[in-house]
Amino acid sequence: MTAQVTLEDALSNVDLLEELPLPDQQPCIEPPPSSLLYQPNFNTNFEDRNAFVTGIARYIEQATVHSNMNEMLEEGQEYAIMLYTWRSCSRAIPQVKCNEQPNRVEIYEKTVEVLEPEVTKLMNFMYFQVMGFGLYLMDGSVSNIYKLDAKKRINLSKIDKFFKQLQVVPLFGDMQIELARYIKTSAHYEENKSRWTCTSSSSSPQYNICEQMIQIRDDHMRFISELARYSNSEVVTGSGRQEAQKTDAEYRKLFDLSLQGLQLLSQWSAHVMEVVMQKCNKICYFGGEIRISASENMCQNGSLVRAHSPALLVLSVLQAIRKTVCDWEGGREPFNDPALRGEKDPKSGFDVKVPRRAVGPSSTQLYMVRTMLESLIADKSGSKKTLRSSLEGPTILDIEKFHRESFFYTHLINFSETLQQCCDLSQLWFREFFLELTMGRRIQFPIEMSMPWILTDHILETKEASMMEYVLYSLDLYNDSAHYALTKFKKQFLYDEIEAEVNLCFDQFVYKLADQIFGYYKVMAGSLLLDKRLRSECKNQGATIPLLTSNRYETLLKQRHVQLLGRSIDLNRLITQRISAAMYKSLELSIGRFESEDLTSIVELDGLVEINKMTHKLLSRYMTLDSFDAMFREANHNVSAPYGRITLHVFWELNYDFLPNYCYNGSTNRFVRTVLPFSQEFQRDKQPNAQPQYLHGSKALNLAYSSIYSNYRNFVGPPHFKVICRLLGYQGIAVVMEELLKVVKSLLQGTILQYVKTLMEVMPKICRLPRHEYGSPGILEFFHHQLKDIVEYAELKTVCFQNLREVGNAILFCLLIEQSLSLEEVCDLLHAAPFQNILPRVHVKEGERLDAKMKRLESKYAPLHLVPLIERLGTPQQIAIAREGDLLTKERLCCGLSMFEVILTRIRTFLDDPIWRGPLPSNGVMHVDECVEFHRLWSAMQFVYCIPVGTHEFTVEQCFGDGLHWAGCMIIVLLGQQRRFDVLDFCYHLLKVQKHDGKDEVIKNVPLKKMVERIRKFQILNDEIIATLDKYLKSGDGEGTPVEHVRCFQPPIHQSLASN
Repeated sequence: MTAQVTLEDALSNVDLLEELPLPDQQPCIEPPPSSLLYQPNFNTNFEDRNAFVTGIARYIEQATVHSNMNEMLEEGQEYAIMLYTWRSCSRAIPQVKCNEQPNRVEIYEKTVEVLEPEVTKLMNFMYFQVMGFGLYLMDGSVSNIYKLDAKKRINLSKIDKFFKQLQVVPLFGDMQIELARYIKTSAHYEENKSRWTCTSSSSSPQYNICEQMIQIRDDHMRFISELARYSNSEVVTGSGRQEAQKTDAEYRKLFDLSLQGLQLLSQWSAHVMEVVMQKCNKICYFGGEIRISASENMCQNGSLVRAHSPALLVLSVLQAIRKTVCDWEGGREPFNDPALRGEKDPKSGFDVKVPRRAVGPSSTQLYMVRTMLESLIADKSGSKKTLRSSLEGPTILDIEKFHRESFFYTHLINFSETLQQCCDLSQLWFREFFLELTMGRRIQFPIEMSMPWILTDHILETKEASMMEYVLYSLDLYNDSAHYALTKFKKQFLYDEIEAEVNLCFDQFVYKLADQIFGYYKVMAGSLLLDKRLRSECKNQGATIPLLTSNRYETLLKQRHVQLLGRSIDLNRLITQRISAAMYKSLELSIGRFESEDLTSIVELDGLVEINKMTHKLLSRYMTLDSFDAMFREANHNVSAPYGRITLHVFWELNYDFLPNYCYNGSTNRFVRTVLPFSQEFQRDKQPNAQPQYLHGSKALNLAYSSIYSNYRNFVGPPHFKVICRLLGYQGIAVVMEELLKVVKSLLQGTILQYVKTLMEVMPKICRLPRHEYGSPGILEFFHHQLKDIVEYAELKTVCFQNLREVGNAILFCLLIEQSLSLEEVCDLLHAAPFQNILPRVHVKEGERLDAKMKRLESKYAPLHLVPLIERLGTPQQIAIAREGDLLTKERLCCGLSMFEVILTRIRTFLDDPIWRGPLPSNGVMHVDECVEFHRLWSAMQFVYCIPVGTHEFTVEQCFGDGLHWAGCMIIVLLGQQRRFDVLDFCYHLLKVQKHDGKDEVIKNVPLKKMVERIRKFQILNDEIIATLDKYLKSGDGEGTPVEHVRCFQPPIHQSLASN
């Protein structure tokens, strides 16, 4: 059996729907949409007038006249609409070009068929105009409005004051009437011109809406506060429930509040329309003369038919009102009412029981009551004595108050329709009059001339925070205009034009709004990441970096159901699409800027990426964006490829600019650009143009960040290598290392190998180290003579050293990258340690136990131990990922893998030519005096660059940096010749002798002491390089492997004993 639901339960269930939580809970910042418009029509147009037989017959006859006048007004409204919205359809009809045209008859017939309905409408309108012309004929030389004013029949001073205050009256859309023109075109204006003030050219304060905004805001704040207080009392305290019966005072308060709201809305809407129409009137002057004269009132109250005394007449009117409007209990009036017998009420009072009405009075009933009451209190009537004199003063005041308030009853009964009319600003869009003035040269005006878009665009352009939340209200004007076009004008083409403009304007709105939101959060991200000390220091220097002005975009970003022309639009989704595109564009431009600059700009690239990442984080609170990593990979073209644009450009810069043009300084641990480049200038792409919002957010922030990144422009050092490691990752670094090894291989097995072979040929075959007795000047002269061909070799200090510098820079790049990677990994491991139950050893005081303190520490951090937690709560896939990640992290901690060692091992395989090691020694041990190994050639090269240069010449450090020495020492170490180099080097031998004898002479233009100082400096550098390389090369040796291979030889036998 189906359970029955009572009406009260059903209504209660409907009320519960208001408490149903919606999934998005978007803020209400637009007019609430009405999917179903319900407007009851209580206006019967006096069709039921004959039902009120108890009323005065004369007023029933007036109701008949009013009914006919209303019908005429409706017909006139239709003609006015037709005239305003009329567009010449004949312009679209094809014309007959000549009489010989074969289809001319068909064109004529179709033209008549198409135009006949329109011509019929115009004929009907012409007949309607005859009525207006008849009114014009009534006002001629017979009547004079100034004589009527003198006879007190009309009050021209009031009319002048009203016309002065309200100079322009809106009609339809962009059409308006200037009231003063009625006066100027009247027949007797010239001789009475001085009496009028409304015809002056001064503007009324009514049209200065800026001055009125103060009062409007005050009225709005007061009313909203009162409305909110009443709403809260209804909803929170429960007084708004259906079973709660309100008192008359509460109903009165609700009536006053509703009436005040309608009056304020009507007043504000009128202000807006009047201001806009006054501006339109300034734009265009209506052509043609409008001649309107004032005429006498044709409907005057006639004398009463019955010649009764005023008191009896008042009694009859009051009884008629009583019978017309009162709803008695039981349907009958009380028989014992003293008022019916002409008696006063008893002292105890007479209680008239009137039940509460379920519905309001009909339009005819209200008209009859108000008309009869007006006849009682009117100052003038057809007879000499008025009925007003027969009433007491308090009674007159009560009647006047009721008559004044009852004027609004009709509007309050039709509350929904009245509310819509008070808020209707649909006429702000229509521009048929001005469009017709173009005589067909324009089909429609651009959106820049459309008032709804002007208001919307103004809010977007000014970026006023207090108005940003209300930007959707200006777009709602299109809803009003579309509704008016369909329901009032009833023109489909107007709706189509509104719809077309809405499509265009809303696209522009979303584009501008998304652009502003992206720029706003980009500036916010840039401001958050900007160093606070820089901001304060700039302020102290007088260069203020402006702070971000707060705005209320987050409310707009929560809008998922914007109602526009019957569509429900997800504004958040549309903005998300454009902001996603802006994020991609911003990342593309960041990488594009890096591709147009040298390697030093990678720090700026990292800063731009971080700002974009912060922007993505801020925006992700309000919209669903792709992950930043996915966006970055797509912008970097690294979705499926093993390397991206950044990796390619890093290697490109390394190969064509960094390796050949930078000098390494071991003291500062930096690369700087050489003072004497040996390679051609590298041509890069032109830097892409970008708006500030696609970089750091604003012009001020761009300047601030540019000043910061300028400090990283003139060198390549640890900050750059740290960024390279972070941006390239393991895969990108592996690609760069592999390509650098190819470069090193091509150099070592190509140009450098050829120079080694050539220089080996000019080296002395045997070059013994002179004895100490020769002294340092003699040894210097000896070596200078022995190595004369090497010293004078022209390409040694240019191409040869340049190629060696490139090899050295490549080795140094790999070494510094590994050091940066190690720092990154150490940070990762330290961050991961608490989540892997890896805790540092705690300090133990005397008397404390280490194991007890460690157990307490482990129990404290046990909730952070990731793997057991996921094993207990996670899915099998999550458990597998957690275990693999934990194992990988622990392996990284234990292995101590060295990438640089692998690189050195790979380079060792490139030195496979016999020229590097020379032939086997004749003594079976080592070459001592023979110059057949690379370390002897490097000794000769070192002797060359240790020679001091002249005043205006560049040193080898300035031209090639430490990369040259790293290349030579690396080759020596990889060949295992470092100890022989240390013992047999020419420069080192000279250093030892000069240190012993302390002499300082100039030998062949070479100052001895300066040369020895340079030798000592390079000796320290070589020792550091060789020690570093030895450390990496021996890091992979096992415990069982000896440190070095040792061979034992018998001691030499003296010649005297050899024969024995």
